[in-house]
Amino acid sequence: MYLKDTRSGNLVEVLGLSMLFDPCRDSLPGRLHAGEELQEAEEFDKAVLVFPSDESMPRCWLDAGYRNRTR
Repeated sequence: MYLKDTRSGNLVEVLGLSMLFDPCRDSLPGRLHAGEELQEAEEFDKAVLVFPSDESMPRCWLDAGYRNRTR
């Protein structure tokens, strides 16, 4: 799965989908897709990632207490 880094606009290949869906994790492993060479894996803060269409990630992926808070 690919997400977009809002800071650079580059795509990030998500290497741990279970970590993406876990609202208790603030970061996840990924690989930046920029340039021609395969980049090394690194940690990305979930708060700066969005879908390639610029749609934000579901709240249940980011906030462990999403059911207990009002909008």
